Amino acid sequence: MVDKHVTFGDLKGVLTLALQRVFGGDTRLRFRPSFFPFTEPSTEIDVACFLCGGSDPVCRICKGTGWMELLGAGMIDPNVFRFVGYDPEVVSGFAFGLGIERIAMRRYQINDIRLFFSNDLRFLRQF
Repeated sequence: MVDKHVTFGDLKGVLTLALQRVFGGDTRLRFRPSFFPFTEPSTEIDVACFLCGGSDPVCRICKGTGWMELLGAGMIDPNVFRFVGYDPEVVSGFAFGLGIERIAMRRYQINDIRLFFSNDLRFLRQF
């Protein structure tokens, strides 16, 4: 999203609303500081573990933390705007990226990401 006066609050609001629409309004999210080369500040967004909720130290999803990493996001670095001919004093924006497998894992409560890459048609035909 690029426009005048886009803030980190906009990023947080848009992604929170979108993820709660996908997973349900009571879905717990966590925003953690992170680093990505073309955004500053950057964040990783985690969703509460659907399998154990953090109670199992050997959980395949969260390893006992209670959270599963879902996507990365951040405010677009002003140098990126300069490179494409936009004035970073006028516009700002945010970007995000996610793995569709992580979304499907959370949505359909799949406890092992490797199932998506096993080429087992019995598993894949469910979707």
